[in-house]
Amino acid sequence: MTRNEEQGDEGRQVSRRSRVLKIVGLTLAGVLVLGVAAGGWVYWHLNANIKSVDIDQALGDDRPTRPMITPSPSASPLPTGSLNILVLGSDSRTGKENKELGGGPEGGARSDTAMVVHLDAGRTAATVVSIPRDTLVTRPSCPLPSGGTSRVAHGVMFNTAYERGGPACAVKTVETMTGVRMDHYIEVDFAGFAKLVDALGGVTVTTTQDIDDVDSHLRLDAGTHHLDGKTALALARTRHGIGDGSDLGRIGLQQTLVKALLTQISRLDLLSSPTKLYQVADAVTGSLTTDTGLSSLSDLMQLGQSVRGLSVANLTTVMMPVVPAPSDSNRVIAKEPEARELWESLR
Repeated sequence: MTRNEEQGDEGRQVSRRSRVLKIVGLTLAGVLVLGVAAGGWVYWHLNANIKSVDIDQALGDDRPTRPMITPSPSASPLPTGSLNILVLGSDSRTGKENKELGGGPEGGARSDTAMVVHLDAGRTAATVVSIPRDTLVTRPSCPLPSGGTSRVAHGVMFNTAYERGGPACAVKTVETMTGVRMDHYIEVDFAGFAKLVDALGGVTVTTTQDIDDVDSHLRLDAGTHHLDGKTALALARTRHGIGDGSDLGRIGLQQTLVKALLTQISRLDLLSSPTKLYQVADAVTGSLTTDTGLSSLSDLMQLGQSVRGLSVANLTTVMMPVVPAPSDSNRVIAKEPEARELWESLR
């Protein structure tokens, strides 16, 4: 073979390698573009999942003052001050899934579960205070979603606040009865809770007594059980199958579920499984209604990152101290001064 022929072969080989590298490069570029586009779509989708209400605008300035926040000495851009979040579980029948899971009356909703989540300064410890929905309270005058305001109502059940005036009235009622400013509001519906549990692969709980509740359709023997979303929701709603059938027994089950969910989340390495991470994120964002301060995915991510040092061992669950109401033995009222002292500790 002549030198010219050798050079010709080398040229063709270089040309082929060049074409191959070009194809590989274009393929990788295409994958990268698709990946970025998919990531953008995922962010847009999760962000669009979140529904929000403007609590601050609805309630104005007639609210408990925010505590003074001392700037963190660290260089971390994440917030570290204490925070109070009102978390409601609603029994809305909005949507087919909520209807099938046993939501409330068509066209309305009640706060089936109410918890004030207090994050301590430093975000390494938290207290969850459950408010019995059967607590008799003074419901303040609230702005109504349809316009106008409601009248002050004395001696009404706590969960009527949400039913009467939606999230803003629920927040105002809690702030009136506690004297504590709610920094944020989060609402989770039935279907969203069930989807979250399923996305996490179920949740393991231990019950100390047999449960047989005809209303929630739940039958469980005492012991440890791994529950799917529908069964976990039934457990959260159970009241007549345990204790004296009051809301107080159900609160104990709900607090057990909260700790079990946090334990399950801590066990999962979500970052190593993008599919699982997306399923959990989609379930969470798709079930939420928040105040405008948590209305974006970045807001929720920042909140989540700020509590990354919080462990289940540093989570305290309590119920607002109550006693039977003198006017109705099936209802309760705040027990004083214990209830006031509890709320003061969260300011």
